[in-house]
Amino acid sequence: MVKLSYILLFIISLIVTSPPLTQSFHINNWAISKLETKQETVTNLQFYFHDTISGKDPTAIRVAQAADTEKSPTLFGALLMADDPLTETPDPKSKLIGRAQGIYGSAGKEELALLMVMSFCFTDGMYNGSSISIIGKNSALSPVREMPIVGGTGVFRLARGYAVAKTHWYNEVGDAIVAYNVTIVH
Repeated sequence: MVKLSYILLFIISLIVTSPPLTQSFHINNWAISKLETKQETVTNLQFYFHDTISGKDPTAIRVAQAADTEKSPTLFGALLMADDPLTETPDPKSKLIGRAQGIYGSAGKEELALLMVMSFCFTDGMYNGSSISIIGKNSALSPVREMPIVGGTGVFRLARGYAVAKTHWYNEVGDAIVAYNVTIVH
């Protein structure tokens, strides 16, 4: 009985000395602040993605692979980390407008299907410092493929949309230049 009264006394002292639940949250707390939005903007961008896996200065390198990757015609299980230039034209020496940074892996056993997780980080003009994020399947041998835009930063904060990719050039080693037409709602 004495033990029970000590426990009750302890619980009552906690209740009395603790601040009320309503005081633990401030009125201006981030979770209850209001975000004013403006009308949405649709932006269309066209640029070229240069993925180089060969030579002395590759822009994409293999960082992991499965035990059987080399036996697979699609290199199933290979993972590559990329920091690829984005340019205005297909010419690699044309104006640099950003970098495609992220990872892609061969996720298809029957087709060359890449799972891409990329941030297209822009470094030129009014989009300097802004980026868009693409996560999705890239059927690399299809003439045209579409991938979702799932977010962005800077000017493209809260972005959504899609990227249409079309291979402009590739070689037997796997180097490629890909044209991107991107539609962004932000």
